[in-house]
Amino acid sequence: MVVRHEVSPGPGSVPTEFREAVAEMRLATLRPEVFCEEMPAPQRIAPFAAALSADVTVDDTDIGTGRIILLHDPAGNDAWEGTFRCVAYVRCEIEVDLVTDPLLSHVGWTWLTEALDAHGADYLAESGTVTRVATESFGGMAEESGTAQIEIRASWTPRPGPIGLPIAPHVEAWGELLCTAAGLEPVPEGVALMPSRRGQRGTHG
Repeated sequence: MVVRHEVSPGPGSVPTEFREAVAEMRLATLRPEVFCEEMPAPQRIAPFAAALSADVTVDDTDIGTGRIILLHDPAGNDAWEGTFRCVAYVRCEIEVDLVTDPLLSHVGWTWLTEALDAHGADYLAESGTVTRVATESFGGMAEESGTAQIEIRASWTPRPGPIGLPIAPHVEAWGELLCTAAGLEPVPEGVALMPSRRGQRGTHG
């Protein structure tokens, strides 16, 4: 996986801890249905940032999309309660009748926290939103069936471990959130994941 990181100009200006965190992002193991590639990271939110985007593809059909951004401010950020921050976004198609389920938003948020916990991603100061969107067609498009989507926007602060900042579990949790929201069945316990197909689209388009 190639992770693009945006930094301030100047040789040697990238902190070692950020370099190590970006290297950790490359170690994340994602499901084979996930096409993961680099994307430009935002440059105005924090002094240093790295970003990935991904699509969940089944039978050559995209059923979900998302991105995760790792932010780093060596000076710290009171709102983050730390010097690193993960920012994630997921959007997936869902059954139209689910969009009226009053528990859907709560369940969507639980998908994130359960994924983080399942992957051993220690975190704090989590926040975010879950949005349900329903679309109906009228007039000349009235014969088209309605569609519905769920969007999850979240951010959290990864806790440092005994020997650095283990970011790979956070990326893996984001990947699991993306697959869960897309409706994929969980991988059975004890079954090893095959390597995901990474960067195939970004290198040609």
